[in-house]
Formats: sequence, structure tokens, C-alpha cells
Amino acid sequence: MSTNNEAAVWLTQEAYDRLSAELEHLQGPGRQEIVDRIEQARSEGDLKENGGYHAAREEQSKAEGRILYLKSLLEKANAGESPANDGVVEPGMLVEATIAGDKTTFVFGSREVAGDSDLEVYSEKSPIGTAVHGKKVGDKLSYEAPNGRTIEVEILSAEPFTG
Repeated sequence: MSTNNEAAVWLTQEAYDRLSAELEHLQGPGRQEIVDRIEQARSEGDLKENGGYHAAREEQSKAEGRILYLKSLLEKANAGESPANDGVVEPGMLVEATIAGDKTTFVFGSREVAGDSDLEVYSEKSPIGTAVHGKKVGDKLSYEAPNGRTIEVEILSAEPFTG
């Protein structure tokens, strides 16, 4: 886990463990399954017209990309307890806010914290993430969106995401 908080990504212990298990699978049995499919397709003959071979190679490329991403993420991750339930917007919080007049619920932090949920996720580096980070329930603020519009925000609730 990282000690460099500037580049660190906060993850729940559950998310950290889930991603570690995924990485272990991709580097071991997952990688071998793809290699086996490539070898099987290769044995079928002409590689130029072998759709199975090309599909397996593309899957291999995606899996290797995911491995690199997970290694990097887990290297700089700070995993641990959920943030304090003090109404302050910080990574790992489920936030309810009125954004440009629309009530929205989102997870603040990494997409990986939200797992398989359908919730919106806003990172700390996004324009809205930068604006709401450290704000408290009841705070009203505005930020400039990438399109140049000024967006009004009111924080309605912020509590640890338990996904």
C-alpha cells in the first residue's frame, strides 16, 4: 500500500481484496486459459483467416492491460476502514447532492470502490470531485464545468459507502 497520499487511491478493504483476487486470477489461471485458447486456435491452421485466434489474441491484450492497471492501482492504494461518518465529503463516501437542480446520488472516489453497483462515481480529480471534496452536508457551492457553465451544488448527505 502507498504512503504517497498525493497519488494514492482510497479503497475499502473489501474492494482491495476483491481486486487483489482478480489480479491473482488474471496472472495465473486466467492467463493460462487464454494461452490455451490461442494454442488451440493456432493448431487449426492459417492464422490470417482464423477468427478464433484473433479473438483470443484480442482477449489476451485486454487481460494484460487489466493486469497492468490493477498492479498500478493496488500499488498506490490506501485500503482500510471506511471514512468517518461525519458528513464530510471524502473518498469512500456515498453522497447525495443537488447538482444543477437535479438530485443525484454518487460514490465519491474510485470506480473500483463502487464495484458492480450502478451508482455514478465521481473521482477526486474530476471537476465536480475537486469542488465537493472536503465540503460538508448543507454546504452550497458552484464550480465551472468543462463546457464553461457554472454548476450549482448543494450537499444533502454524505455517509460511508458500504456497497
